[in-house]
Amino acid sequence: MIEIELALTNQAGLHARPAAQFVQTAAQFKSKVRISAGPKTADAKSILAVMGLGLSTGTTFLLTVDGEDEQACSEALQRLVESKFGEGP
Repeated sequence: MIEIELALTNQAGLHARPAAQFVQTAAQFKSKVRISAGPKTADAKSILAVMGLGLSTGTTFLLTVDGEDEQACSEALQRLVESKFGEGP
């Protein structure tokens, strides 16, 4: 199991398009992927669950990945978040 703390630095936070990108990336892997922020936890392969967290810019969250391809999955999701979902510099 891999746990990584990530911060949202893109303009929109984890809403609509960025959430869809995150879910689509997570869905490419077999591992179980979860996002935790405060008392809330969501399945990162469910767009409704991810958007339901209401994570905005500046929020940090814990990414937990568990499974046979956890390393590749966690790296892909970390790159996505750190690239600000392609929203610019």
